[in-house]
Formats: sequence, C-alpha cells, structure tokens
Amino acid sequence: MKCLQYHLALLLALIVALTSCDSDSFKIDGSITNLDGTSFKVILMGDSGVVDQWLNLDKKGKFSFEGHSAQPVLVSLQDRLGKPLAMMVAANGDHLKVSGDAGKPMDIKVKGNRLNEDWQLFRDEHRAFYTDANPARLDAAIEKYVRENPDDMLSTVLLLADYSDYSDREKVNALLNGINIDVRPVSLTRAIVGNKRDVRLTGHLPRLMAVNLVTRDGGFEKLQLTKQISLLHLWANPQDNRSAVIDKLKGVGEGVQVIDILAESDTMRWGQTISADPEGWKHYWAPAGPLEQDIQLLGFTTVPWFAVIDSTGLVTYSGPNVDTALSNASAMGKK
Repeated sequence: MKCLQYHLALLLALIVALTSCDSDSFKIDGSITNLDGTSFKVILMGDSGVVDQWLNLDKKGKFSFEGHSAQPVLVSLQDRLGKPLAMMVAANGDHLKVSGDAGKPMDIKVKGNRLNEDWQLFRDEHRAFYTDANPARLDAAIEKYVRENPDDMLSTVLLLADYSDYSDREKVNALLNGINIDVRPVSLTRAIVGNKRDVRLTGHLPRLMAVNLVTRDGGFEKLQLTKQISLLHLWANPQDNRSAVIDKLKGVGEGVQVIDILAESDTMRWGQTISADPEGWKHYWAPAGPLEQDIQLLGFTTVPWFAVIDSTGLVTYSGPNVDTALSNASAMGKK
C-alpha cells in the first residue's frame, strides 16, 4: 500500500512538473474568418523586447502563437494594413482562445482569463460608444470606470488601449496615477511614454485634427487634416532611399494629399533634398522631431515614418512601411 502511495505521489509530482513547464510562456490560438489574405501580425512587448511577427492561418483557418512575459502585457493582432483585429492581455501560464470574423472586430472573442472577458463585457456594454466617430462618450465612460475602479487592472488596460484623448497630459497622468500600483504593472504602462502610446503595441491610433508646423518661408501654419485623406511622410537627413520613397509616393491616388515633414532640428540641406519632389507637395518642418507636440502621438521611433489620416482626423496607419501606408490610403480612397 505504501508502495502504491509512493508511486501515486511520484506520478502527481511528475504531472505538476510537466505542467509547470508551460509557466514560462503563454499561448494564443484560435481562428479568424474573412481575413484579407492568410496572414496577420501579432505585436507585443514581452520579456525579450518588442515582438512584431507575422502569423499564417493554416488550411482550416486556425493559428497558434507562443509568447513569453512574466508580467501581463498587451497583445495586439493586426491585419496587413495595421488595423486592429483583437487586443488582449496575456502573461506566462495563460492559454487564450480567439475566434471571430475579421470584418467584425468588435465581435471577435477572447477567452482564457478573467481580465480579457471583463474587457469584452465592457466593450459589449459600451458598443455604441466604440462605434461612434466622436470618441468623447467612450472617453467619459472610461474615465468614470477608472475613477470608480482603482483596484482593477481593467482600468489600466482601458486607459492604455481604448482611451483617445491623450492631448491633456495632466488629466492622463492623474487618471493613471489614481490606479493602484499593484494593478498598473510597468509591463503595461511602459507602452505609455511621455503621455503618448507606442502604437506598435496598442494598435490604437489617435485622432489628429490639425498640426502646427513651420513652413518653407519660416512662418507657422496650422494645417487642417480633416478636409481630405492625408499621407504624412516624416524624414531626416541623410535619407539615402528618398528617391525610391518619393517614386512610390508619386503613385498615391487622387484625393490624397502628401505632406512632407522634415522631422529634425537641422535644416541646412532641406531645400536641396526636396528640390526634386513633385510640384504641389506641401513641405513643412517639425523642429523637435518625434517630440513635436502635435505629431508625437503618432509614436514614431525612426525615419522615414508614414502616417495616413482620414477626413475625420482618425489615424488609420502609423509606421515605417511606405507600401503599407500607400495601401491604406488607397483603400480609404476607394470607399
């Protein structure tokens, strides 16, 4: 009998040991239907830094991903144009299941831990706010939730991923600092730097209604971005591949304005660099580069950088890939 008990105890210990092997990673799998193509991106900041990886659906439309993060991190699934399909929070030991239609991102379900299910419940309860072109009502609902639930990690997640108005830095700081430190881990809040979000992680892009920039003649202009689709091209000298980038930007469709922005303090070679650009393009200067107040919400970390903004001021793409920017702008132009 003692021998049997010993072997049962040994078997139990072995099962626990084998199960614990999964505690140094998390898994996300599931299926997404009606995806444009067979691949999409998963983006997160894990233990080894930013993960920006393409995933492919198998023949049955299923996918699987394994990540590593000892603390909760925001994971974003994005289509080939950079638009969010689903966002979730994961940490080592989690096994999350994702299912839904790429054409209906609000209905994509994430199951596997309480936090994600609570987040889905909040989104369902405030669906009309999420689909409203004006984010004011959703922002107000999030502010209310954050103030009333300082001990809930969902407050941190909502402020990071779904809140829009990051222009009032003092208010954002007050909201963030009002959340209990135990439920606002650095692994989440590091995506908020200087009150701007790393759009690579959140997939949540801001509204940019206008930008104040320096013109070629040294004056200042408040450039309205709500009249038509805009494609911002941010760069700095030396831009070795400028001619190739410009050739691609020349192919932008009608109804899209290209706005060329020198994003550095040195203007010595500005005129010479843009001399071969097409006539009619708008050229501006952002002396503070990525710290320029009106464009810092784009979260750009390198140059060249491209941002596509629709006629309501919504940033639909912000990233380093000119081809993705052009595809995004062209897709909007056809709507």
